[in-house]
Amino acid sequence: MARYTESVCRLCRREGAKLYLKGTRCYTKKCAFERRPSPPGQHGVRRRKMGDFGIQLREKQKVRRVYPVLERQFHRYFVQAENTDGVTGENLLRSLESRLDNVVFRLGFATSRAQARQLVTHGHFAVNGVPTDIPSYVLKPGDRIEVRESRNQREPFKMAKETLRSVQVPEWLSLEPARLAGTVLTLPRRDQMPLDLNEQLVVEFYSR
Repeated sequence: MARYTESVCRLCRREGAKLYLKGTRCYTKKCAFERRPSPPGQHGVRRRKMGDFGIQLREKQKVRRVYPVLERQFHRYFVQAENTDGVTGENLLRSLESRLDNVVFRLGFATSRAQARQLVTHGHFAVNGVPTDIPSYVLKPGDRIEVRESRNQREPFKMAKETLRSVQVPEWLSLEPARLAGTVLTLPRRDQMPLDLNEQLVVEFYSR
């Protein structure tokens, strides 16, 4: 499967916003966007003012990069959201937030969604007692996510145990730091999802 292998800091610079793709590094002075917020490429080139299409495209790319999803998969999420009762944009973000790799990140088991995806792919987690290594697995209310007993002594989880007690998880999740486990209480509302994403622009992009 294809995946982006270049510097993720370029993605933040391209979108003109911090997407927090490198975990804790994004909160330090080493953050590339803080040091050089200009778009990547040849310096000094004047960029034309974007029209409606450009604004919609950039927002779609921004959402897709926040939740590291490839274009074809992202479009499938949109089609599914469009065919579900409710507001299409909210349905789209809700599907992305409910992914296993995102929930692992939200619970504090990983410092970034990329790291969460890697941990899930390597089979460190179980959902409702069943080992699951599919990052795109969509969780439902009542699902319990936990680090597998045979893996909880691995270095990433030893470090996580020291920091989980200070992690503020969203209201739609519950966390059990001592057990390295968490539960999906309910599906997230719009105010419980990232407020800096404009999902309506994504809907307009695909509705052209």
